[in-house]
Amino acid sequence: MEVYRKLSEIPIHDDSIVTIGIFDGCHRGHQDIIKKVVYNAKITSCKSVLITFDPHPRHILNSDNKLPILMHIEKKLEFLHSFNLDAALIIPFDTSFSKISALDFLNDIILKKLNPSKIIIGYDHHFGHDRLGTPEFLKNESKKNDFEVHVVDPIADRDMVISSTHIRESILNGFVRRASFELGWVYGFKAKVVSGSGRGKDLGFPTANFIPLEKNQLIPANGVYCIRGRINSINLYGMCNLGVRPTFDESDFVMEAHFFENNVDDIYGKTITVEFLERVRDEKKFSNPEELIEQLSPQHEPGVRKWFIAPPSESWTPKEGRYSVNISWTYELDK
Repeated sequence: MEVYRKLSEIPIHDDSIVTIGIFDGCHRGHQDIIKKVVYNAKITSCKSVLITFDPHPRHILNSDNKLPILMHIEKKLEFLHSFNLDAALIIPFDTSFSKISALDFLNDIILKKLNPSKIIIGYDHHFGHDRLGTPEFLKNESKKNDFEVHVVDPIADRDMVISSTHIRESILNGFVRRASFELGWVYGFKAKVVSGSGRGKDLGFPTANFIPLEKNQLIPANGVYCIRGRINSINLYGMCNLGVRPTFDESDFVMEAHFFENNVDDIYGKTITVEFLERVRDEKKFSNPEELIEQLSPQHEPGVRKWFIAPPSESWTPKEGRYSVNISWTYELDK
C-alpha cells in the first residue's frame, strides 16, 4: 500500500475506486466500506484509494475540547495495510484546509488527482467546509462528472448501529469487551512503560506504570481489567488498575499493570501494547494494604485469573442491552 502524506505527492490516476472518511477505530462498519472499495477496484482493474485525515478534524475545529481517539494514525495505517488497499492518502488537516468547500475538495483533489469511476462512502460521512459534502451532494455531482456513488449502510448488532461514537461511549463506561466486538479487534494502545512509586513491588505484586504514546488516546473507565500486553512479539497476560489507588489516599490518576509471569523490571523504558480484554470490577478502597494483598492473591482475584482459563460464562459485560455481547463471541487467546 502506497502512503501519501501530502497532496503534492499524489500521482495522477487514470481510474480509481475511492473512499473518504476519518475511520477512527477502523470498526466493523469501516471495514465493510474498505472491503467494498478493494473488491470493486479488483473487478474493474483499477486502483483502490482511501482518503483520511490527520489530526482528527475535531482536534482542529474544537481544539479546546479535543475528542479522545480510538486509534493513532500509525496504527490506522498498519491496520489498513491488511486490507490490500493500493493507496492511502493522509491529508494534513489544519485550519486552512478546513475552509475548503466540499465542491473544491471534490473537483481539485478527488476528481483531478484520482479520476474515480466510483466513490464509496459511509451513510453518515460529511466532508468540506460546514460539512456540506454529504452523500446526497456526491450523488448530485456524480451526474455532472461521470462517476458512480455507492452509499454503504450501517452495520448493526441487536438494533444497535456500530459507530465510533458508541464504541467510545462503551469504553468510557468500561464495557471494553463490547467495544472490541464492535471494533473487530481488541481495544488497546501503545504505551511507554515508566517507573512508578514501587509500592506494588513492596506488596509482592510488582507493577509497571504506563503512559499512552498518543496524548489524546481514549482511556477506559477507572477499574480493574484483564489485559494482554504485547512486547517484542511476546504476549503477557495480567491485570491492570486504572485509577487513583484509593487505599493509599492518592489523587493522581495512574495506569499500572501486573503481569502474572513476567519480571516487570525487564520492560521499564520500553514500548508495550496494552489490550483491555474485560473489566472485572470497580476500583475499591481497602481498609489497609494487607487486605489489598489478600484481594490480589490468586484465590481472591478469580475474576482475573480464571478469565484466561475459561473466558467467561459470567462476565462484567451485560448479557442484555446496549453494551451486551453474545457469550459465544470471545477473544482468540493463545493459552
